[in-house]
Amino acid sequence: MPFRKLAPTLALLTLPFCVAGQNLQQTPGTKSAGEERLKSQEKPAAPEIDGVVKTLRAAHRFAETEISPDGTHVAWVETLTGKDGAPNGNTAMYVKNLKTDSAPIHVTAGVASTFHAEGNIAWSNDSKQFTFLSDATKKDQQQLYIVAANGGPAKKLTQVKGFLDAPLFSPDDKTISVLFTENATRASGPLVAETPETGEIKDSFFEQRLALIDVESGPSAPPRKLRQISPANTYIYEYSWSPDGQHFAVTSAQGNGDNNWYIAELNILDVASGLMKSIYKPRLQIARPAWSPDGKHIAFIEGLMSDEPSVGGDIFLIPSAGGNANDITPGRKSSASWLTWTSDNKILFAEFLDADSSVSLVDPLNPAVSNLWRGAESITAGLWGPNLSVSTDGTQSAVIRDSFGAPPEVWAGAIGQWKQITSRNKDLKPGWGDAKGIQWTNDKFDIQGWLIFPQDFDPAKKYPMVVGVHGGPGAAVQSAWPGAGSFEMALPASGYFLLLPNPRGSFGQGEDFTKANVKDFGYGDFRDVMAGVDAALRIAPIDPDRLGLTGWSYGGYMTMWGVTQTDRFKAAMAGAGIANLTSYYGENKIDQWMIPFFGKSVYDDPEVYAKSSPINFIKKVKTPTLVMVGDSDGECPTPQSYEFWHALKTQGVETTLVVYEHEGHHFSKPADDRDRIARTVTWFDAHLKQAQQ
Repeated sequence: MPFRKLAPTLALLTLPFCVAGQNLQQTPGTKSAGEERLKSQEKPAAPEIDGVVKTLRAAHRFAETEISPDGTHVAWVETLTGKDGAPNGNTAMYVKNLKTDSAPIHVTAGVASTFHAEGNIAWSNDSKQFTFLSDATKKDQQQLYIVAANGGPAKKLTQVKGFLDAPLFSPDDKTISVLFTENATRASGPLVAETPETGEIKDSFFEQRLALIDVESGPSAPPRKLRQISPANTYIYEYSWSPDGQHFAVTSAQGNGDNNWYIAELNILDVASGLMKSIYKPRLQIARPAWSPDGKHIAFIEGLMSDEPSVGGDIFLIPSAGGNANDITPGRKSSASWLTWTSDNKILFAEFLDADSSVSLVDPLNPAVSNLWRGAESITAGLWGPNLSVSTDGTQSAVIRDSFGAPPEVWAGAIGQWKQITSRNKDLKPGWGDAKGIQWTNDKFDIQGWLIFPQDFDPAKKYPMVVGVHGGPGAAVQSAWPGAGSFEMALPASGYFLLLPNPRGSFGQGEDFTKANVKDFGYGDFRDVMAGVDAALRIAPIDPDRLGLTGWSYGGYMTMWGVTQTDRFKAAMAGAGIANLTSYYGENKIDQWMIPFFGKSVYDDPEVYAKSSPINFIKKVKTPTLVMVGDSDGECPTPQSYEFWHALKTQGVETTLVVYEHEGHHFSKPADDRDRIARTVTWFDAHLKQAQQ
């Protein structure tokens, strides 16, 4: 919040009842129940928790896949794990010739059969080579390399200190552009753990600039100097080469890069002079700029977006010389999330269509949309956005596909007619029950969600159910194989139904739906969630007296809000939530996200923030609530969780607060991910399963 979809040594706040590495605050007047719950939470995690943690970690993950412009080769990156199944920071990069039956070739900047942090692949336009980033020469410091399409020795192009990202070849393949944050102390973006601040606090920042490097011929040519060409006071987020190689279309803003993405403008950057000119100041957020092959237009996505990596909106077109930006998908009941131009000046785009993935085509001159493929699955790599790569003529593509029932694999071929390229996860089975897409209506909206059945489901039994609200709110739950930190997916493995709703504010049903919770946080969106609870009760054997509520980020906020609005939930876990929007405005590192959602700053309209703040309804809470957060979370800072916990404790409501050492909005430590899963399941077991006994 903006609430990201998700997200652990462990550091715990020193509270009463610190037992077996857990903070447990016993509620006055409930000694017997409190003692029983203390005893239950001192026990080791149940075997089913270990089982689901193992399953979540067992999947081979794919970070990206890229098809060559001529459609003959596909390259991909796999995330590697250690003996415990947790990512070890290294990756494996492969390339395969699609025209032969030959096995994939392992490509690395290191010596053969070694593995490093490598990826960020970009093909040359002639498909003869590709560039990538690797830390083969120094751990945690990536440099830019280039390698032939069929593998072989990789040539090092840079020797820099800082973070590199998003390399691209120029149209003539003589130059490589890359985003560069010189001397950065941490990875960019507000998801990672914030650096502690002491002394005089200033609004300091590192600028991510656009830089160029010439492609030298010959394997012995030394690294060349990286030339930073964008202004030093401007942060570049995304960019696209013009067809003649003389300009870039960039999204950029001055000032703090993490915060000012929400007010970024579309600019033209001159390659020779470094001068920039703004051609579009958007009403909302913009992403994915792409220059048309004929050089006349720039396409981009604009919409209400709560998170920098999470893109959804309509497709806009603006003349590259400047002028009016036109929405060419107005009123479409979907959320475009990625786009590219085809060689005949059409726009191919991926979208959230309800909760499905979809790929469509639109002709700017005749903007009737043609749907090419739609599936109840995910085509993302990691958390955010589609990982679709398309050949220049649009006939071939590569994609990573997965669903609740099928772990991820790389596929390639014509869109919608893909053939499976990898079989890394062929023996992996879900650690949860079946997933059923369900729909319901509330107010004027049709709402969609997923109901995950308990593992080993018995229709003759009644089960507890937990509602898991996604982060965002600009996001959507799709059918996707869960990540290693997906604490909510441990619940079906432990005998729960899990409801994953996409309430108003989510992507997938167009901009009107996404904007429907503006100035209304906690009201219409929460009514949508509760209507989903009733819909699930009508179709599955769920015990209405054993309901739970959970979520992280926006989901954490909705959990804090939910327990102040109803007593229907008998237990809750609020992760990285927001208790008090008034104080939160001055505490978080990215307050720019709030203006589009609340209309004005908290100083200009405090009432709109106050009416949606859970803390102002705290005396209504009766639900036992577990609260968890990272101590270095810049998006949903720790004081928000502390404030909610403190208020519950003061009101005599059973509660526990857990603070994880040096974790940001997304957790980076496998031990903390496992602990979060174990605590969540144990908390709900104590309140929803023991209540049955």
